[in-house]
This record gives sequence, C-alpha cells and structure tokens, in this order.
Amino acid sequence: MRVAAIVPAYNEEQTIGPVIEALLDCQVLDEIIVVSDGSDDHTVEVASKYPVKVVELAENVGKGGAMRAGADVTACEVLLFVDADLVGLQRDHIEALLEPVLSGRTAMSIGVFSEGRRSTDLAQKIAPSLSGQRAVRKDLFDQVPKLEQSGYGVEVALTHFAEKHDVEIVRVPLPTVSQVLKEEKRGLVKGLSARLKMYWDIMRSLRI
Repeated sequence: MRVAAIVPAYNEEQTIGPVIEALLDCQVLDEIIVVSDGSDDHTVEVASKYPVKVVELAENVGKGGAMRAGADVTACEVLLFVDADLVGLQRDHIEALLEPVLSGRTAMSIGVFSEGRRSTDLAQKIAPSLSGQRAVRKDLFDQVPKLEQSGYGVEVALTHFAEKHDVEIVRVPLPTVSQVLKEEKRGLVKGLSARLKMYWDIMRSLRI
C-alpha cells in the first residue's frame, strides 16, 4: 500500500522544517503533503524549499478541514498525519506508527508521546485519542462525516468513528517526541485563546 504523509500547518514556520526532514528520511513514504491552513507567516516558504507537495488554503478552515484538503489531493491508500510543531520526530517513530496499518493488523494507529516533555506526555496519557499523530487507511478516513467542520476536534471524531465501527485502534509509543505548546508559540494570551478554542472544538465534535 502506498503512503502519503499529511502535515496540517497553521503558522508553523519555526518547526515545520525539521518535521519535513524527518518525513523525507523515511523511505516508506510515497508522498509528503503540507497543507498551510491560511498561514500568514513563512510556513509556505519554508515548506516549499523541500521536495514536497504544498497545498495553500486561502483562509483558515481549521485542522479538520486542512486534513481533509490533504487527503483530497492524494490517491495513496494509507494516510499518515503528523503535527507541524513536533520536536524530536525521527524515522523510527514514523515507521513504528505505520507498521500496524501497513501489516494489516488495524486500519488506524495512534502515536502517544513518552519520555519527552512532562506536560505533553501527561496530556496524552490522560487522553490519547487527542493525538494528532496517527496512521489511517484512506478508505476509512473518507467515510468519517463532517471532518471539515470538526476543527481541533478532528482526532476525537476519527477515534470515535473507528470505535463505533469496531476498528481496534493500536496505540504506538513515540519516545522522546513532544510538541511546542500553543502558549509558547503565540504568547500567553493568544495561546490560551487557541487552547480554549481547541477544547471547544473537541466538545463540539462529540455532537457532530
């Protein structure tokens, strides 16, 4: 099965380069797609320096919409989603996350941080279904309704759809991987506002 890595990104000029480099180092991937979700920084310029496909959305449509936009431009049978603000991502992590799907053990796997930053490790131990790092068969992804409306709730929507259809989700440890917190990227006020929006989207996605 062919694999496309999709990286939804909103104003991630500082971190997207190393994420793309880790993906390029993984020979299992057939295609890498960066979706700039209405970014107004240099995310597109940074991503365009690499041999990857860049999809530039004119307006910010939310994470769910960006992931859907990436999936719409590939014919690969397996989709790998990774966040653009990851720290410490390596080829071994990517291969481990893909293995359960490529081997046919499951149609969806979720990456869970471990041995990284205490704050991000704890958050994923409490709620692993919120992880943005996952591999999923495209035929399953395409069945999930209204993903483009889910915003930050997209991961919960994917997980609940899989569980509803009796897909055994495999959780894969991602040792030493973490991500930059919203408050660190955008400052306390804007970061907190983005975090509250994320929580709202998650709650709203439970009702979609």
